Amino acid sequence: MSEIKVNKITPKQNCTQVTLGDSGDTFVIPSGATITNNGTAAGFGATGAASWDTTVKTSGFTAVSGVGYFVNTTSGAITVTLPASPSAGDVVAVKDYANTFDTNNVTLARNGSNIGGSAIDATLSTEGLAVTLVYVDATKGWLVTDSGLQSESPTAQYIVATGGTITCCGDYKIHTFTGPGTFTVCSVGNPTGSTSVDYLVVAGGGGGGTDQGGGAGAGGYRESPGTASGCYSVSPIAGGTAITATVTSYPIVVGSGGTGASLSPALATQGSNSSALGIISTGGGIGGTYPTSPSTNLNGGPGGSGGGGGGNCSVSPGGTGNTPPTSPAQGTNGSTTPAGPAFYGGSGGGATGAGASNCTGGTGATSSITGSSVNRAGGGGGRSTPTPAGVPYGGGAFSAPTGPSSNGTVNTGGGGGAGGAGSPSCSGGAGGSGIVIIRYKFQ
Repeated sequence: MSEIKVNKITPKQNCTQVTLGDSGDTFVIPSGATITNNGTAAGFGATGAASWDTTVKTSGFTAVSGVGYFVNTTSGAITVTLPASPSAGDVVAVKDYANTFDTNNVTLARNGSNIGGSAIDATLSTEGLAVTLVYVDATKGWLVTDSGLQSESPTAQYIVATGGTITCCGDYKIHTFTGPGTFTVCSVGNPTGSTSVDYLVVAGGGGGGTDQGGGAGAGGYRESPGTASGCYSVSPIAGGTAITATVTSYPIVVGSGGTGASLSPALATQGSNSSALGIISTGGGIGGTYPTSPSTNLNGGPGGSGGGGGGNCSVSPGGTGNTPPTSPAQGTNGSTTPAGPAFYGGSGGGATGAGASNCTGGTGATSSITGSSVNRAGGGGGRSTPTPAGVPYGGGAFSAPTGPSSNGTVNTGGGGGAGGAGSPSCSGGAGGSGIVIIRYKFQ
């Protein structure tokens, strides 16, 4: 390798420039070397560019043109004195190193020159601020040509929220509401972190019919697809989109289960709706009742899932599920009363399966949104003879061949079971209350 040492390169007569190397060549500046413009550090004479000094400043100092400084005001306010007698094109930059300019300010001492056309010192008091100043002339002096905040950089920020019972599953937070409450979003984060939440909203199950009645329908079941806070399994009927969070308080309603029918009065009640984040799930439909009087409701009622038809020697229709309609469907239909001569009752619909003709309630839906797989929103069993009908899924209740039935499981939205034959203790079971679960990435 050849080496040439000179003190100065002067262009030949009548020339105004010196060319170093050829197109495509690379010039390497040794570590510690400084490129200057008339003795002042600069980027090959470019105006408005600063070379950053990475030695953090923790006390007052006088800035040098062409240099940017990281200033740490953790211990107190600092004064940065701008260069005296600056020339047009001189540049100085300052950056808040510890995000403390809002607590302990930086004063830019003008040192005889105007700042923005005013003969007063400037104060930097915004957290995370970076500012670049260029000297223009005696009238305006130092002018800000560039500024920004650290918060504008693409670092990950996450949703921060309160409400309900909060648990964690890895990098995800889960807010569980088993009763009314408020989900309060304090910060919405950014796309690099998290901006949206997944949800599961289950309404209260319906009440079962009495005296050889029908099983009740499960509460409506609505679940987002899990894409916003993955690593868990959603149910087959999950759909729609996650909810983009905003800084606000969202009221949470958790529906109660409907009451089971009795001989006086005869009718059951529908489960109550649950709602969160603008999502509404409809309460489960009631189970039909054996016609012991003209006022008795024989048919299964509509709802999130429909109730089963009442038991008798003729066929009674079950209630319609997914009422009102949602997409994906929030539930299924209750079953029609099996044909006589036995006094069977129809069974209630569940989230994923309609009421069965063998008096078994419709199947619920399984999700692991809380970190564990749980089946919810199963239909209540219809009255069977002579043994109880099994209800294997989702908190829906068993029916009873004689006497009162069982209730849907609390906080599953399961439908109440049908009451058996006999009087007066042949009431239908109550529906299980609903639940609301919200999940998002928090770290």
